[in-house]
Amino acid sequence: MAESDVASPPGGRILIIEDDEALARLLRGHLERAGHKVHVINQAKPALAFAAEQPIDVVVLDILLPDMNGYDVCVELRRLYHPRILPIVILSALNQPKQKRLGFNRGAEAYLTKPVQTVDFLGTVAVMLHRARERDEAPSRARPR
Repeated sequence: MAESDVASPPGGRILIIEDDEALARLLRGHLERAGHKVHVINQAKPALAFAAEQPIDVVVLDILLPDMNGYDVCVELRRLYHPRILPIVILSALNQPKQKRLGFNRGAEAYLTKPVQTVDFLGTVAVMLHRARERDEAPSRARPR
């Protein structure tokens, strides 16, 4: 059996950082039915501690959290996982262009607004997982000087 067969579960390891318990349960159910292993944490600081200790493939992140704003969480996740690019999907009720731009500038790869259609949510997570696996499996290339 190849090493990649052992290291790569059929679904992804998804961390949801969302303080709305009902929404978190709904998202978790959709992702688990799609074959993913899901961890839900409702505050930023415990989620960051978890992400520092456990391998994560994709993060679904709310912006309005009780203990820290999601934009700062993005920055911290980027720092924790550097040089690997951890896909971060912001899922927020904040829907103004300025807020979306800030999310992308802080490190999000996707920005979805609440309420989100299930097909859009699952599709976005699947694309982020696919991109992450492609990056992880790509041979490193020497950079020209």
